[in-house]
Formats: sequence, C-alpha cells, structure tokens
Amino acid sequence: MDYSQVLAEKTDTILKNWIEAVRLDRKIETAETLPQSAIENHIPYLLAAMTTVLSQYQNSDIKLMIEASLDHGLIRAEQGYDAAEVAREYHLLRQVIFSHLEAELLAGSVADVFRAFRLIDAVLDEAIAQCFNSYVAQRLREIQQIQTQLKLTNQELKRLVSVNQENIYHLAHELKTPLNSIIGYSELFLRQEKWQAEIKDSLPGAEHIERVLRNGRQLLGMINDTLELSRANAGKIKLNLQRTNVQSLINTAVEMMQPIADAKELKLFVTSDCAPTQVIADGQRLQQILINLLSNAIRYTKSGSIELSCRRAGEANWAIAITDTGMGIAPEDTSRIFDPFFQAGEAGKQLFPTESTGLGLAIVSQLVTLLQGKIELVSEIGVGSTFTVILPLEVKILQQVS
Repeated sequence: MDYSQVLAEKTDTILKNWIEAVRLDRKIETAETLPQSAIENHIPYLLAAMTTVLSQYQNSDIKLMIEASLDHGLIRAEQGYDAAEVAREYHLLRQVIFSHLEAELLAGSVADVFRAFRLIDAVLDEAIAQCFNSYVAQRLREIQQIQTQLKLTNQELKRLVSVNQENIYHLAHELKTPLNSIIGYSELFLRQEKWQAEIKDSLPGAEHIERVLRNGRQLLGMINDTLELSRANAGKIKLNLQRTNVQSLINTAVEMMQPIADAKELKLFVTSDCAPTQVIADGQRLQQILINLLSNAIRYTKSGSIELSCRRAGEANWAIAITDTGMGIAPEDTSRIFDPFFQAGEAGKQLFPTESTGLGLAIVSQLVTLLQGKIELVSEIGVGSTFTVILPLEVKILQQVS
C-alpha cells in the first residue's frame, strides 16, 4: 500500500477539514478571529514532509517542515495563542490525518500500518518540538521586554516616590505577590537545564511562561496606576480642552468593556438619549473616567447588570451615572472609597477581587476634580452601587490638581 500517494491525494481535504475542526473547537478561542490563511500557516509543509517520509524519498521536505514549524511557533505566539491552544491544534491534526487514512490503513498489512503510524507520529512530534521551541523563545523575549519596561517604570516611580511616602508601603505590599511569582518561576527556568529538550516538557514550560507574563503585566498595571495618581497629586496633569462628542465617547468606552462584561455574563445597558451632543472637555480624561468606573462595576458584580446613563443636569452641567447590581459598599466605607489603596470590606475578609489595587476610584476622583466636577455615590450592601459624575458643559480653564 502506497500511503504517501494516498496522503498526497487527500492533503487538500485534510487541510480543509482540519481548519474547520480548529474553528469549531471551543478550546481554541484565539482562532475564531483569524482568517483561513493565518490558521493554515505551516500545515501544508508538514503534510508534504509526511508524504516524503512515507515514500522513502529524499529528505528535502523535512528541512522545509522544520523551518516552517519554527515560524509557526513564533507566529502563534504573536497571534496570542496560549500553549494549550497550540497543543490542541496538533492534537486535532493528528485526529484528522488518521481519520482520512483509516480505510487504507485497515486494508494494509500489519507491517505497513505499523510503519505508517510510526512515521506520521515521528513527523508530527518533530513539528511539535520545533514549534514549541520558537513559541517558548518568543515568550521569553516578551518577558525580557516586560523586564525592560519594569526597569524604566521603576526609575520613574523612584523619582516620584517623595510625593507620597505612605503609599509606597502599600504599593510594595500589593506588588509582593506578582513579583514573588515572577522570581519563583524565573528560578524554575534556570534550574531546569533540559526543560526544552523533550516534547513532553514543552507544554508545561510554556504554561509557566504564560504565568510569568500575566503576573508581569499585572505588575506593570499596578505601577502605571500609581504613577498616574502620583502625577495627579503632583499637579503634573494638564488638560487638552476641545469639543468632545459625548455619544462617541460613550460608545468607545462601552465597546472596550463589553467583552469583559460578556465574559462574566453581565448585561451592559446604555441610556444616553438625554445626553448633551457636545461638551468642552478633555476627551481622553473623560474616557479614562468612564473606563475605570465601568471596569470597577464589572469587577465587583458577580451577576446581574451594569447600566450607564447620561443626561443633562441643569443649564450648565451634565451627568454620567454607572449603576451595578454588585456587592455594594457599607455606609462606613463610603467616605473613604476614593482614598488611594482603600478597599471596602471587613478586615481579614477578601470580599474584593484579588486583582484590585484600590487605585481606580482614587484616579477617577482626581480626574473629576481636574475637570471641575464632582462625583457622588449611592450604595447598599447586597443591592449594588451608583457612581454619578457631574461635570460642567464647558471646562473653561486649564486646571491642575494641587
């Protein structure tokens, strides 16, 4: 039985069915938004290499397959695939190949079938190994980039450290957990001298790298929030006042937060029929306020809905309200909710999400003041909260937070 010829004749069908399987697989979410060419990537070279091996011809296609597999790992990392998604793709490919060769394999001799299985598995294993080599290398480069960003940000943080010494203690405490994770997993990489040598180690190693990346990004987010607050406290934020389309601003903020709400199965409503058409303000800072309030509402709401409403508030003002059905805030905590690093709840009880730093509302409060407005809170434990921002229709002067 000439399995190389069978495979060559069925290559197009195998490729087509594999792409369909990848698109339908719920465990490969990243592929949902990619075009067919981006998913297909190096698989034609891989199938060509299998055909070469099965036919006992020269090894020219093997070299191309190895190079293509290395490119595949790099591209998958850039496309945002996690390690489990990459492994799942190869698992589906193995299934599709053998399902299309099933009839011919059943008709062949035991020796021929054994040889075909062994050679196809060998080519797939080599492709997986090369793919994960480049995938891991790309993730390590990303870690190095994050490390460089952390160093630069840390220099800026040191320059501003004198602005608020008390906050530095809290910042160090908040940074401890992700930083310890980065150090711990980095040490693990150094101890595992042969961690890239075997295929079975590739997936766990890549998952360790994913954890380092997540914690590194969380660390950067915390530091950037602290720097933003420090700049506000130091009076170094200046407004860029211009005519701002309110509806466009709301639409942009909602589009950015909709996927996060969908992930928690929360409904996100918008009521803006009575909103002003345009205002004179800093559009970037307004959007920052909206995103922080929406993000805060989504984070502290386990089920139910988030509503954004916008309206005129008298002749010279307008208002935006964010209402959630979350855990609510106790009356004794409402006076401190806009303080940096403050998180509502009983001492010793982790009622708030672990990724919360207590900086979002403090930044919102500073920006609202900068825009010559005010923010109000109405909340009830177990029912939810409403944050209302009241702003002038026209911010007339550039103002700094003193």
